[in-house]
Amino acid sequence: MTGTTSFDDVLGPSAHVDTFTRDNLPPLDQWPDFLLDGFDYPDHINVGVELTDAMVERGHGDRTALIGNGRRRTYKELADWTNRLANAMVHDMGVKPGNRILIRSANNPALVACWLAAMKAGAVVVNTMPLLRAGELTQIVDKAEIQFALCDTRLMDEMATCAKQSRFLKSVVGFDGTSNHDAELDRLALEKPVQFDAVKTGRDDVALLGFTSGTTGSPKATMHFHRDLLIIADGYAKEVLGVVPEDVFVGSPPLAFTFGLGGLAVFPLRFGAAATLLENASPPNMIEIIEKYRATVSFTAPTAYRVMLKAMDEGADLSSLRAAVSAGETLPAPVYEEWMEKTGKAMLDGIGATEMLHIFISNRFDDHRPACTGKPVGGYEAKVVDDDGNEVPRGTIGKLAVRGPTGCRYLADERQKKYVWKGWNVTGDAFSMDEDGYLHFAARNDDMIISSGYNIAGPEVEAALLSHAAVAECAVVGKPDEDRGSIVEAHVVLAEGFDEDDEGLVKALQDHVKAAIAPYKYPRSIVFTEALPKTETGKIQRFRLKA
Repeated sequence: MTGTTSFDDVLGPSAHVDTFTRDNLPPLDQWPDFLLDGFDYPDHINVGVELTDAMVERGHGDRTALIGNGRRRTYKELADWTNRLANAMVHDMGVKPGNRILIRSANNPALVACWLAAMKAGAVVVNTMPLLRAGELTQIVDKAEIQFALCDTRLMDEMATCAKQSRFLKSVVGFDGTSNHDAELDRLALEKPVQFDAVKTGRDDVALLGFTSGTTGSPKATMHFHRDLLIIADGYAKEVLGVVPEDVFVGSPPLAFTFGLGGLAVFPLRFGAAATLLENASPPNMIEIIEKYRATVSFTAPTAYRVMLKAMDEGADLSSLRAAVSAGETLPAPVYEEWMEKTGKAMLDGIGATEMLHIFISNRFDDHRPACTGKPVGGYEAKVVDDDGNEVPRGTIGKLAVRGPTGCRYLADERQKKYVWKGWNVTGDAFSMDEDGYLHFAARNDDMIISSGYNIAGPEVEAALLSHAAVAECAVVGKPDEDRGSIVEAHVVLAEGFDEDDEGLVKALQDHVKAAIAPYKYPRSIVFTEALPKTETGKIQRFRLKA
């Protein structure tokens, strides 16, 4: 592709009357190579329809689609519910094709219904974590110029504050995340018919903006088309997981992350299976759901599987699980081996990225090894390269480069040039490839802290700490932790007049961070120091703090 080629030359037709997302795609000469053989879709396709009404037409109407908040919903009920919601969005809220809609909720059926309905209306959806504060929401709203927000009424405070701060957000409508249909959007929808003429979106219309977690600096939004959401199901979920209608999915990742959206919505709904949705997906709650509904496919991080393994020793029955997918952080060999020993089944380690939408390298049921991420999913190619993009010898650690049917397209962001290099997505992960072509994770290329599957950017935590009067200087690093992989550790130089022997100071600093940014990012360890190690130019030497 060349910079002079227009989007109209390479992209299919668009139904968007609000052309913001297509207008803000990266220049074509900055796109990765897309390998689309085997992934053919019509010019016009709408994922909201494909995962609901189309499933009813294929005979899945009476099958359970969603389980959550104490009830089951069939595919027919989900199709009707989402059509009512889409009618309300279009006729009462004034949503036009291409408008951006932010959804704020924990994992529950109402969130999935709102997401599907928004896509039926031709909108571009931005799912957000319930832990985000108003300042973080405002950054997202301003970056994507979001006009509409749908918010679980239990989480309205921060959303309302965000709306007051934003010049773009013009409508915030509440919905009932408990599925009792007792909020503004629900009442509007209940008056609407169960038929909706869904917008005939193009396969290359943007359907989803996925904001990367733990972004350093201004937030990065990844742009995914309707076809991309189907590709991850028709590729990874079909090839690696072999999803069938009898499957019951369970997992911990938020639907705001593409890992969770794929594993707990797209994959089950694409194949007529059921998704169980937990607002609090703690390991004990996941174990309870697995036992109650005989769940077959699990998506979570190694830290949760450790808890499950201990629970099995105490009598927990997880024998229904046929697939335990691990991602979000590297899978330690002992966890893999203990799972194999206790269940006789493989734990499928894999790696994905928000930029790539979902998992692109994975182990298989019939081809898996400990301390190994596996081989590329069908349709993807991977190589390990040096700083100049040259492939390194087998067994040598280098940068992971990958390409396939999905790839990075940042929304109006100069960082596109860094992520995509000569047609390859350079993910920021350090890997090695062995003589047999299996890939082995080494580390992140940067100082991103991965704790319990969450990416946490140290500079963001530092900024929150520095806004407290007691902190003169600070540096944040990841500290190895057996349970979480890493924890956030802050090295703090106190301001004059504050004493490290003050018993309440550590908690005060931790609470301050929790109030400023998403609470999971707070420093679990705080070390007071007289001075931070620095270079002659004044740059903090974080590697010395890690050591």
